[in-house]
Amino acid sequence: MAGTTPKPVLGADEIRRALSRIGHEILERTDGATEVVLLGIPTRGVPLARRLAARLSQTEGIEVPVGSLDITLYRDDLRLRPARTLGPTEVPESGIDGKVVILVDDVLYSGRTVRAALDALGDIGRPRAVQLAVLVDRGHRELPIRPDYVGKNLPTAKREEVRVHLTETDGQDCVLLQARQEVAG
Repeated sequence: MAGTTPKPVLGADEIRRALSRIGHEILERTDGATEVVLLGIPTRGVPLARRLAARLSQTEGIEVPVGSLDITLYRDDLRLRPARTLGPTEVPESGIDGKVVILVDDVLYSGRTVRAALDALGDIGRPRAVQLAVLVDRGHRELPIRPDYVGKNLPTAKREEVRVHLTETDGQDCVLLQARQEVAG
């Protein structure tokens, strides 16, 4: 499996269209998104949340508050992985109490990241409702978590990896599928 070439799944235009579609769905399901707060899960969920807010502003002329939610200390795999740098949690000035909070992430896999985000969210406020928007849902859930908004459903094998690249973090927009690198040992 080592040395396999990544297969492009989404390009820049497909990502743009997926985010536009998600933006329209948010407007429809939240009565115009007037009580919505978007919280991106670092790393790539944050620029995706900002892009969604920009789409909502272009479409409806409303400013949706955007923030970030660092989940590092809430992960259930802290003892299994190397230490991670803590990222900022940035809550919009208007807060999240009584709002519809939409968590935004790049890939939904096991559901453990979202579980950690829900735990972190409980420490910063009490939203009226919590929804989930993801660019890619690849399946293989280990927890009973389902996204409300999905850019692309992408059935994968467990031995495959989904890599999201965004201009803000990686210099280009694309989603790649590749075989997971085997560790020699």
